[in-house]
Amino acid sequence: MNGQAMGGATQQKGEFRAGWKILVAGLVGVACGASPVPFNVIGFAIDPIRQETGWSIAAISLGFTVFGVVASLLAPAYGWLSDRYGVRPVAIWSTVGFAASFACVGLIPTTHIGWFYGAWFLVGLVGIGSTPVTWSRAVNMWFRKSRGLALGVLLLGTSICALVVPRLAVAALEQWGWRGMFLSLSLLPLLVATPLALAWFREPRPEEIPSAAAGNELLSGMTLRQAMRDRRFWTLWLSISLVAIAYGGAHVHMPKIIAQHGMSTKDAAGVMGLIGVALMTGRIVTGWLFDRFWAPLVCLPILLIPGLACWMLTGSNASEATVLSAAFMLGFAAGAEADVIAFLASRYFGLAHYGKIYGMLYMPFGMLAGLSPVLYGWVKDNTGTYDNMLIIAAVLFAVAAGLLLTMGRYPDLTLPAETPA
Repeated sequence: MNGQAMGGATQQKGEFRAGWKILVAGLVGVACGASPVPFNVIGFAIDPIRQETGWSIAAISLGFTVFGVVASLLAPAYGWLSDRYGVRPVAIWSTVGFAASFACVGLIPTTHIGWFYGAWFLVGLVGIGSTPVTWSRAVNMWFRKSRGLALGVLLLGTSICALVVPRLAVAALEQWGWRGMFLSLSLLPLLVATPLALAWFREPRPEEIPSAAAGNELLSGMTLRQAMRDRRFWTLWLSISLVAIAYGGAHVHMPKIIAQHGMSTKDAAGVMGLIGVALMTGRIVTGWLFDRFWAPLVCLPILLIPGLACWMLTGSNASEATVLSAAFMLGFAAGAEADVIAFLASRYFGLAHYGKIYGMLYMPFGMLAGLSPVLYGWVKDNTGTYDNMLIIAAVLFAVAAGLLLTMGRYPDLTLPAETPA
């Protein structure tokens, strides 16, 4: 056993030694991509946009929903492009497209809200390839023995974004207003992520594939049609959907949720940073546990924790310590859920058609995480508080955790996949 353990540790070190540049480029790409940046910006823009235009909170939040729905519907297409032509060109061109389209949000006229929705439509149309839909495929190919940990490190990008971008957003908002905020933050994907991806990001050559990936594993697995006929696919799909509804709006509206407890905008930026620390912790801990234990069981306590956090955030007089604790708990769980999609997609359905399958599983996450802010905003507009939605979210987290326990053991996917008709 000691020899096996040492051998496994050696394989893990070898994988990180070979793939660290790809992992770093992917991490930065995720951090500056269309997955975390809008989530960490729109909450600060709601009030300034409302003051300038008179649009309601729910109407402004609907712009984010437009982005989420469009991006999610296109996720399988971008996954197919990554499977067919490689992830490098898809990820790079989409990152550039995200930078340009995100800047457009700050340039739109406000004579009609349709311009606002159109700009967010464009962000979803071109930006979804800058999300883990593409970056995670390459990481799955470079890492096998330490795949859970590597995916956790990759998805630290969203944690870094939550740590840095809210503070940049608040500073830009104070200096240049909400338009300048969108324009300045669009430089992150253009000037930071794109050059690094051009220098380091690629798929492995045949001789660089991890030696443990025997039996043509990188070419084996279910087709998308086979996966969609599998009960486990829809179980995972539903669990992801419930978490997206529960968490998406809580994150976007967090600045206003904590204002409900008497905290300021600068306090909100600090809380969003704390969520970033929690995301980071959740990704590393969860990825490490996924490599050692059955992933659905690991998710049980991790997804029950945010249910408690939502309950803690109800009311209007929670202490600062309570708000900070709840924010950390929510962020920790969000870090786990993103790992769940990438890790379980590879373990239950294989890598042969990973891009398309991941895209289909990302679809409910993106769509419903985009719809969730509207639900939170509608509840706030009509009741004056977020409490009812937070209670519903607590229940959704618990149900999502229970669903994953029905997934069963990982299948053996070392045989070549069937050739699609």
